[in-house]
This record gives sequence, structure tokens and C-alpha cells, in this order.
Amino acid sequence: MAKAKPAVLSLGKRVKAARSRLGISLEELAQRSGYTAHVISAIEEEQMVPPVALILQLSRILKLDMEPEDTAGMAATRMRAKSHKKRVDSYAYQALTRPKADMHLRAYQVTIEPHTEHKGVEYHHEGEEFIYMLEGELAIQIGENMNTIKKGQSIHFDSSLHHKLNNPSSQTATLLVVIYVP
Repeated sequence: MAKAKPAVLSLGKRVKAARSRLGISLEELAQRSGYTAHVISAIEEEQMVPPVALILQLSRILKLDMEPEDTAGMAATRMRAKSHKKRVDSYAYQALTRPKADMHLRAYQVTIEPHTEHKGVEYHHEGEEFIYMLEGELAIQIGENMNTIKKGQSIHFDSSLHHKLNNPSSQTATLLVVIYVP
């Protein structure tokens, strides 16, 4: 008889299980991550795909590898596509590195659809962030400062400052995002 493959837990189920295992309340995890309890609950209930910044925060707080497992890649892709249809502020990302306890850099390829504005959504997380534009244009607000970068340009900033990304152009924006997590 063939061995059954172990079930692959979704990101939301892994967050909920780790939070429960560590005895962290929803409110405490929200406070420690800088996001609301409503957002954390939506992730646990698989009603939203979290932004990269929140995945990094949850990974650090819960001491988990939050990247999708290979066997879950298709499901994660479908969930991102579904989330994109539901939310104007969505974007797609692909992890280029896997987090490890002794490593501090995380790299992602991020795609933001044309004319996408993240209304009311700001990100912030410990560390530093470096963004290099592969294609298109990006408007990025860091604190009160608005910056625009185009193909071949980059920006480096303290990612603990509130920041939000917008694609004001009619072309899909593709960017390389490298995040340093202390």
C-alpha cells in the first residue's frame, strides 16, 4: 500500500496553528505585527493573501517558514489570482529566496498591475528594503515623501517607515524587492 502524502497546510492554517502552539492571542499577534486583528483573522480564515511585509513579520514572530511549499504553489497562485479579483490593492509576488534562521535577506519578484493604487494600505516592517525596477514604473510613498522610479532605477529605505506602492502607468510594473530582516 502506498504511503499517503502528509497534508500541506495553507498559510492561514499554519499561522493559526503556530499562534495557538505559542499561546499568542489574535490581538497580541496583531499588536506585535503592526496589523489589525481583522487582517490577521482574514489571513487565518484564508480570506486574503497577506502582503510580503506581513509574511515577514509573521515568520519572525511565529518562527515559521512562511513561504509556500512546492506542492502548495498552484493553490497559492490560484489564491493570489482570486484575491486580485477581489481587491484593487493586490499584487503578485514570487519568493526568490527561502528564509532561514541565520539569514537576513529575503528577495521577491513583485508584479503590480497597471493603474493599481493601494488606497489606505500602508506597509511597515523591521529592517531595510531595496527595490529595483525591472519593468514599468512605480510610485512609492515613504513616510510623507513621494518617489517615482522607472525601469533600471532603484530605491533603498528604512522599511520601518510606513510605505505604500502604486503603479500609476498603463504598463505592468515588475520589480525586484530585497528586504533585510534583522
